[in-house]
Amino acid sequence: WQRIGRGEADVVVGARSAVFAPLDGVGLIVVDEEHEGSYKQDQPAPRYHARDVAIARARASGATVLLGSATPSVETYWRAERGEYGLIALRERALSRPLPAVEVIDLREVWKQGQPRLFSPRLVDAMEERLTRKEQTILFLNRRGFAMFLLCRDCGYSTRCPHCEVALTYHQRAAKVICHHCSHEVPAPDACPSCGGQRIRPFGIGTERVQEEVQKCFPSARVLRMDRDTTARKDAHLRMLRQFRSGEADILIGTQMVAKGLDFPGVTLVGVVSADTALNLPDFRASERAFQLLTQVAGRAGRGRKPGSVLIQTFNPEHESVVAAAAHDYETFYRREIAFREELSYPP
Repeated sequence: WQRIGRGEADVVVGARSAVFAPLDGVGLIVVDEEHEGSYKQDQPAPRYHARDVAIARARASGATVLLGSATPSVETYWRAERGEYGLIALRERALSRPLPAVEVIDLREVWKQGQPRLFSPRLVDAMEERLTRKEQTILFLNRRGFAMFLLCRDCGYSTRCPHCEVALTYHQRAAKVICHHCSHEVPAPDACPSCGGQRIRPFGIGTERVQEEVQKCFPSARVLRMDRDTTARKDAHLRMLRQFRSGEADILIGTQMVAKGLDFPGVTLVGVVSADTALNLPDFRASERAFQLLTQVAGRAGRGRKPGSVLIQTFNPEHESVVAAAAHDYETFYRREIAFREELSYPP
């Protein structure tokens, strides 16, 4: 910080607080992955959003801001459409590599066939194929799915607020589902209000459970798990990434930290264990964040010379975020989402 203040640095690279670096004469501020929710600091006060601070700082100093993202936030793209920001579209992947093929697996059909397991037979077969060919697999599970919601295993229905159109959070002790936006609450249903099925239950799985299942299916596979628990020690995160890159593990299980920015040429399969945890967060941006996560994690497959494939497991295969992510289609997703936002007077 002192070196920057003394003018001994021309380029500063850092996390969100680097936007306050004491540089004189800033000419360019690059906000990479500008859609990332972690740019917003909630605690402690003063709260700020690094992207918005970057824009304000650039405006004051006459600098240029470059917002980079394969899945821009709805607010940013809306401003670009209105002409407030310039828009530069990159239509090709680095080195002209093809985008991975994405297949959506309908878990409702898997359950109807009497196979209520964490992994569908299709995903198990694909993982086994990669192990045989000495290729690597990433299994992704959205950690933020800890907010329990009720999900019908027969039709994919989940309880939602009639006013805010966000998922109702299940409170087991009170036996109620409650909206954390407007406080709307109703008793937790015993049967599915949509199809009358009896298999409407709380939904929420963790990375530890996924690891257990992997080791049960493939006892000889070398498995790494990356989440907040396993990366708490100093340099643990970096050590695991190096292990995986060097081929010391066959399967990497992780949360959002494995979804973005990683470049492993040996990965030819990405499996999304459950897209439903992201789709049913109690947040009006849930669809947007689900689309961004699915698109970003899909981009981890096929970055080397071998083509990649992505398998997305979900009880809601027709959800617009899943359909658009499977097609790598930001434009279609944006058109639907901006219409939904306008209808309910949500930002922007």
